[in-house]
Amino acid sequence: MDNINGLMAFVRAAQCQSFTAAGERMGVSASAVGKSVARLEARLKVRLFNRSTRHISLTDEGQLFFQRCQQIVTQIEEAEHELSRLSSLPRGKLRVSLPAIGYRMLLPHLSEFMQRYPEIELELDFSDRMVDLIAEGMDVAIRSGELTDSEMMSRQLGPFRFVIVGSADYFARYAAPQCPEDLSRHLCLRYRFPKSGQLQSWDFINPLQVALNSPVSFNNLEGLLQASLRGIGLCYVPQFIVSEYLASGALLPVLADYLGEAGKFSVVWPSSRHLLPKIRVFIDFLSEKKVIAE
Repeated sequence: MDNINGLMAFVRAAQCQSFTAAGERMGVSASAVGKSVARLEARLKVRLFNRSTRHISLTDEGQLFFQRCQQIVTQIEEAEHELSRLSSLPRGKLRVSLPAIGYRMLLPHLSEFMQRYPEIELELDFSDRMVDLIAEGMDVAIRSGELTDSEMMSRQLGPFRFVIVGSADYFARYAAPQCPEDLSRHLCLRYRFPKSGQLQSWDFINPLQVALNSPVSFNNLEGLLQASLRGIGLCYVPQFIVSEYLASGALLPVLADYLGEAGKFSVVWPSSRHLLPKIRVFIDFLSEKKVIAE
C-alpha cells in the first residue's frame, strides 16, 4: 500500500508542480507528500524532482517515470470508481474546466444542479487557457470551435450566433455602421486567443476584406464585454452572453444581416476514462438545460 501511496503522491506532485497543491488535492499535508516522494526516490535510488525553496520540477528520470506512473494511477482510480458504481448515486468531486465567460452559461442553472445531485462536489475552473484535462486531473471541459484531440470524447451543446454590439452611449457619439466597411471608422474591441496570440476574426457572410480599427484587445471575453458596456467600442461576441443586455437595451446590435456562420460549444471528457455517474449526469444536465440557448 505504501508503494501505491508513493506513486499517487508522485503523480499528483508532478501534475501540480507543487507538494502543497498535491497535498490539497489528496487531502494530506505538503510534508506528507514530500515524505512519500522521498521514500519512493530512496527505494528507486533515483532523484525524481529538482527542488528549490519555492518550486519543484521533474528530472529527466522523473519525466520518464511520470509518463508510466500516470497511466497506472489512472487505472487504479478507475478501478476504485468501478467499485463505487455499485451505487448508482452520482457522488464525489467533479472538476470542470470552462471558458472565462462560462459562468454566464452555468450560473443560471447551478442551483438546480446542486439540488438534484447534492453528493457531487463541483470544482469549477474558469479560464480561457487550453487546459490539458488528463495532465491537470480535470473530469470534463466546455470548449468552443472544432475539436481535434483524439483522446477526447465529446457532445455538442448546440450552435450559437455571433453579434456585433455597442452601448447606447457609444452610438450617441458615433453613428451606427450601415455596412462592414464602415467599421474602419469605429473603435472595434478585439478578442485575442490566449494560446496563439491571434486576434479573432469578425466573420461576415461574404469574405469581405474589412479593415478593423482595433485600439485595444482582450484575452478575456468578460473584459471585452464590460468595455463595450462602458461605451469604449464595438465588440463581436456570442449572442447568448449578451442576451440580457440586448433585452434591456444596454447593448444594441448592428450589421446582423452581414454576419456569417455560427460557432459551437461542446462538452468534452477523456476517452480513456469510464463515463462515471457524476460526469454522465453533468453532461446530460448541460444538454437538457440548453445552456447556450439564444
